[in-house]
Amino acid sequence: MKKRDKRAKFVELAENRVNRAIKDLRLIGNLSNRSAYEFADEDIRKIFRALQKELDSAKGRFSRGDKGSDDGFRID
Repeated sequence: MKKRDKRAKFVELAENRVNRAIKDLRLIGNLSNRSAYEFADEDIRKIFRALQKELDSAKGRFSRGDKGSDDGFRID
């Protein structure tokens, strides 16, 4: 694959994936509606701790080449 092709594929995938992640983060923010949902402060801490862990892991893969974990998220 040519260098330009690799760059174009990276840009295409990065834009799609980042935009999808932003959309999903906004949907997570919608969960803050206390008239529609019941949650504890600990639930919120767990959500944002898991999100931060994955952000840190993804960032590390770019700088150190670390592999990400396949651990899923669960509140319980």
